[in-house]
Amino acid sequence: MKKVLFASTALIATASVAAAEVKFSGYGRFGIGYLEDRTGVVTNFNTGVFTTTGGGNTSTGTGAAGSATTTVTNTTTVATDETILVSRFRLNIDGIAETDGGVRFEARVRLQADENADTGEANAAGLNGARFSVIYGGLRVDAGNVAGSFDNLANYYGNEPGLENFIGQYSGVDYSFLGYSSTGAGSNAVFFQYAVGDFAFGASYDQATFGLNGVADSADRWDISFTYSFNNFTAAVAYGETSAIGDVVEKQSLAVLTLGAEFGDFSGTIFVADDDVADEDLNGTAYGLSAAYNVGAATTLTFAYGDGSADNDTQQYGIGAIYDLGGGASLRGGIGQSKAGDGDSRLRADFGAQFNF
Repeated sequence: MKKVLFASTALIATASVAAAEVKFSGYGRFGIGYLEDRTGVVTNFNTGVFTTTGGGNTSTGTGAAGSATTTVTNTTTVATDETILVSRFRLNIDGIAETDGGVRFEARVRLQADENADTGEANAAGLNGARFSVIYGGLRVDAGNVAGSFDNLANYYGNEPGLENFIGQYSGVDYSFLGYSSTGAGSNAVFFQYAVGDFAFGASYDQATFGLNGVADSADRWDISFTYSFNNFTAAVAYGETSAIGDVVEKQSLAVLTLGAEFGDFSGTIFVADDDVADEDLNGTAYGLSAAYNVGAATTLTFAYGDGSADNDTQQYGIGAIYDLGGGASLRGGIGQSKAGDGDSRLRADFGAQFNF
């Protein structure tokens, strides 16, 4: 971490600011989403509740003869509509400045609004935590709400079918790595990346302090990655760890290997990972693959499959399609299955429009 900070400090000291600008970018999407056996937390009305008071004691129960009844409002989890309206509005706000010496400074916040996926109701838009960047040639240093090495890893996410990208080759991974938060504050961390020629190296560090019996204890996270591109292929590996918290939470780790290839209208990825997390029923090997194929000039078919060897790993598979309308707009949809461990499979599908700006 010290080397990363020294590198960014050296860049800051090189030259005066020459130019600055503010940019806006993002996308909107909306459509219909289906999830089998959807459940959600909703407002609950308990009717016929009686309250009796006597001798300094208060008791509450269901209605009874001769008792006063009231209605108590709380929340409960129930089956909700399986088909809902889905939507997202995302606006990236980037402040950019570049020095006379070519050092580029950036700061980003994101404004985003999504539907409540449990109930289909709308959520309000809100700003997330800020990310700050220093870029010079092949060197990039991010600080604040950052994406770590796994979140930035080439072909980690592969091709994700559906308007909402709800199927992923990575579904068997249960390790909680450092990721960029679109709707929250995120982790206040540092990410470093250096690319030269066909090689790229990345690393991140995230400090975290917890209390253990009233005494401070750390559960810092770190990760590193290497990427190499050759001919039509891109290979990448990453490894990360989270420190243990005494005897309460053991040390956790994740190792990932990805391979991506492009041949004309076809592109595909292969994903293999091994995670060691606190829950033994989630420890094991995760694996998956994805593909995309351009059918003509405007239509792309997508596919993804993910699974894991652990007892409670999540298995996902599905297909999707994208039809390009031009001007940054497209029609998108997908259908697939998801199952956790020995649980029942749940069908999921969506369809709608997306437009970039």
